[in-house]
Amino acid sequence: MGLQDMDDLPTSRPGGSHTRTGDSGSMERIILPSIETPTLTKAELAELLFERLGLNKRESKDMVEAFFQHLHDALVRGEEVKLSGFGNFQVRRKAPRPGRNPRTGEAIPIGARNVVTFHASHKLKAVVQGEAPAPGDFE
Repeated sequence: MGLQDMDDLPTSRPGGSHTRTGDSGSMERIILPSIETPTLTKAELAELLFERLGLNKRESKDMVEAFFQHLHDALVRGEEVKLSGFGNFQVRRKAPRPGRNPRTGEAIPIGARNVVTFHASHKLKAVVQGEAPAPGDFE
């Protein structure tokens, strides 16, 4: 690639847009997807229940809150939570281990603790990787 070809390469701009010099020498703007990962919130889940199932907003919010409270309570009790076609949540015990302060190099003991792990199901992994079609709407 010669130096004259470098002018045709996209130039990164803040906010996920790029500019490129076209054949006529004018700058055209190319919009690229943001690198920011979208987040699905409990409020958005409640809104989806309201829109798709016809529940009123209060019932939708209460249903989402009840679901997550039940999930939370089961994990606190040390139970495994299995959601068919989605994945499994487990509480695992991590053993104590030696750690190190990265700034000083001083050895610091890290105590035993419980951690929550999530393992996606094969179905979810296949859909995320684009290997399987996404399931239809839940209507």
